[in-house]
Amino acid sequence: MNDTHVKLDGVKKSFGSKHVLSGIDLDIKRGEIIYIIGKSGSGKSVTLKTITGLMKPDHGKVWIDGEDIHSLETEPLNALRRKMGVLFQMAALFDSLTVFENVAFAPRRFTKLTEEEIKDLVREKLEMVGLKGVENLNPSALSGGMQKRVGLARAIAINPEIVLYDEPTTGVDPILGAAVDDLIQTLNAKTGVTSIVISHDMASVFRTAQRIAMLYDGVFRLIGTVEDFKKSDDPVIRQFVEGSAHGPIPIL
Repeated sequence: MNDTHVKLDGVKKSFGSKHVLSGIDLDIKRGEIIYIIGKSGSGKSVTLKTITGLMKPDHGKVWIDGEDIHSLETEPLNALRRKMGVLFQMAALFDSLTVFENVAFAPRRFTKLTEEEIKDLVREKLEMVGLKGVENLNPSALSGGMQKRVGLARAIAINPEIVLYDEPTTGVDPILGAAVDDLIQTLNAKTGVTSIVISHDMASVFRTAQRIAMLYDGVFRLIGTVEDFKKSDDPVIRQFVEGSAHGPIPIL
């Protein structure tokens, strides 16, 4: 089996005269937890959108399981997207639906499971993220941390091979942030899913990442392990490791 699950090959993306991605290359290994970091506006979310096929690069290719996703027609692309789950920054739950209906949304639409099977599936996924007995609640009745957990349960409802996390610890306190990190690691260990995480939270990155890719001036400044980043003498990387736009962050 090819060890590369997702491959970015010379990906460029501009918006008018603003060059966001200037030719990025990245091989993401099957089953790894990789964090894409960078300052605000560095292209993290644009990178995520090119991986999901929501945004087409101006140049270069994105390969998933050996397929050039931006050359696919609508149906094959949608089929490939069903191999992905996304945890959005603010969970993005459907406010008008209960927790159960949120998690059941994709299984009802994309599988042939019976309602009884879907009930069992929803309970299983909620238990995987540490939630029980919340199926009949509305999202508004949940704390921000619980909403994140429900969002993750929804993202993994049809057993995706790739889960993408958009700033998963944004808007939660440090204790809940650490709990989210634990969920990412637990899910990875239990299912072998490939986890691609967009983040600026260096404490979270250092707790959880197996590899890190740092975007700076439209390219990856460094791709490596936590130790590679801690030991780097690159002044740009040192500045980012030791602090951020949100204040100083300790090296763990």
